[in-house]
Amino acid sequence: MSAHTARAYVAGAHRLIGFLGEHLGGAVDLSTLGRLTSGDLRAFLAKRRSDGLGNAGAARELSAVRGFLGFAGVDLPRMQGARVKRGVPRPVAPGDIDAMVEDVSVADAEWVGLRDVAVLLLLYGCGLRVGEAMALTPATLPIGDAMLVTGKRAKTRLVPVLAPVREAVMAYVEACPWPLVRDEPLFRGAKGGALSADIVRRAVRGARGRLGLSERTTPHALRHSFATHLLGRGADLRSLQELLGHASLSSTQVYTAVDAAHLLDVYRNAHPRA
Repeated sequence: MSAHTARAYVAGAHRLIGFLGEHLGGAVDLSTLGRLTSGDLRAFLAKRRSDGLGNAGAARELSAVRGFLGFAGVDLPRMQGARVKRGVPRPVAPGDIDAMVEDVSVADAEWVGLRDVAVLLLLYGCGLRVGEAMALTPATLPIGDAMLVTGKRAKTRLVPVLAPVREAVMAYVEACPWPLVRDEPLFRGAKGGALSADIVRRAVRGARGRLGLSERTTPHALRHSFATHLLGRGADLRSLQELLGHASLSSTQVYTAVDAAHLLDVYRNAHPRA
């Protein structure tokens, strides 16, 4: 599992144990876990929902509980998780992406603006996840027509690199005031440490506020835009799956719904009887 998934599962296990201590009125040990009923777990999920957890969060929490009890060798009482309606990704219009790139290029330090432009273009131009961009090292330099990216579950994939993306990354590299060591992070923060994904999110948040864009305009939405715009211009699902690094084609098929939704919007806006 990824480090994020592991942390989430550990946190879910701690929440379950803390709840059971109060719910059952005593210390929680292996024998306690072995006596759990579906009613106990429903009570736990009801408590989590009272904390503001939605269907998707409840499904993740139940998955964490299943993982923990399985690790402890306990059979999970039979119960059905909440149904999660899969949302349709919302792509960002190409013009809005251009405006965002232009906006983040203006920074107190020129190299910081070049860095933020390079990161955003990697997300949109190569379809990278934020974590994948943050994990790049100078070992990828000089960037050619393609680069090797390490994604979820340490799975690697070859990603084509467009000339504007390559030029933006190299412009940042030339301007960066910090020494770029082969196995250290490529993108640096203002004080020379590894650039945080939160800083990237903050830059996008600031740009969308200044430009009046939707709150759905996030770094990850740029990856969605990469996929949606490719599909809308004729890319096939299998190729798109490889480019995005999806383990399952079902994860990629969500973008067909996006394309269909766009067609319906065009139809409704254009047809005189719509």
